[in-house]
Amino acid sequence: MPPAIIAVVKADGYGHGAARIALALEQTGAAMLACADVDEGVALRQAGVRAPILVFNANSPDGAHALFEHTLTPTIATPQAAQVVQAAAAKRGRAIGYHLKIDTGMHRLGLRHDELHRALPAILASDHLRLEGVFTHFASADAPDGTMFDQQCERFDAASQTLMQLMAASDRGLGSRRQRVLRHACNSAALLRGPRAWYDAVRPGLLLYGVVPPPLSTKISLQPVMSVTSRVVSLKELHEGEGVGYGSRFRASTPRTIAVVPAGYADGVDPRLSGCGQVLVRGHRVPVVGAVSMDMITVDVTDTSDVQIGDEVVLLGEQGSEHIDARGLAAAIGTIPWEVLCRLGPRVDRRYNG
Repeated sequence: MPPAIIAVVKADGYGHGAARIALALEQTGAAMLACADVDEGVALRQAGVRAPILVFNANSPDGAHALFEHTLTPTIATPQAAQVVQAAAAKRGRAIGYHLKIDTGMHRLGLRHDELHRALPAILASDHLRLEGVFTHFASADAPDGTMFDQQCERFDAASQTLMQLMAASDRGLGSRRQRVLRHACNSAALLRGPRAWYDAVRPGLLLYGVVPPPLSTKISLQPVMSVTSRVVSLKELHEGEGVGYGSRFRASTPRTIAVVPAGYADGVDPRLSGCGQVLVRGHRVPVVGAVSMDMITVDVTDTSDVQIGDEVVLLGEQGSEHIDARGLAAAIGTIPWEVLCRLGPRVDRRYNG
């Protein structure tokens, strides 16, 4: 039986717009959605999402009431988080389902895999906490050397066995032994490594949006979900020696034609694209010249014929036979495609097909 899909839609759906993305994923059969914090989970509920929602960081006392009001599933990753959720549940005289996070080597959130005997019994003994899932997170699933990945798998397998033993020995007895606990570990990169760590469910993020985590590759046919476009709003002729933009970082060595495009770092255009980035105009790659400012970029269209005000400018996506994707863009500026997608600003108008 294939693993269930826990679709990760944190960070506004990786910049795509979490509400619309989540509703589409719910419609196509995602068993569960996952977000970063309680506020993101509440926003999904307010958008009409009915599928179960896992909240990765749910240890704030101020947000605990929303777990119950909006039927969200918290992650318990520390004894302190367990205390917060336990107190909120006890106050309401209710039990709440949760997923337990195990630290197998990332060394961020999660109960240490080798200290479960000390931390877990008190959590499992609570009448107000109902264990529904257990998971870990891989630190280097995208690394060609799989040593760390294999080690984390082995630790998670061992921790899962310890968990089952502790559940059987807890005061909750037979009911605990019969309770099914969903195991999940795979992010997008780990999923591509094969079924070793698929367990009961997988948690794809970047793959859902049509981008393969670098440096990995896949034979799966993927189409990037996002394209980012703007328009030419002005054309300027530069004489030899003249500069453009803040600091005149670019100076023309020969006469140049510059197109002004209303898209800047407030929209998610990374300032590191200054002088090294490219966009598509009339099916051609043209360089970003001068500084990326808050609201605008300037591009050199000297060698692209018949550029007009109003022409489409593609910052991410396809035009003619050319394309610019998140992996290539990230490589050009020394970052990762996750950042490229998540930087898309809230003032950018998002339009959806379908």
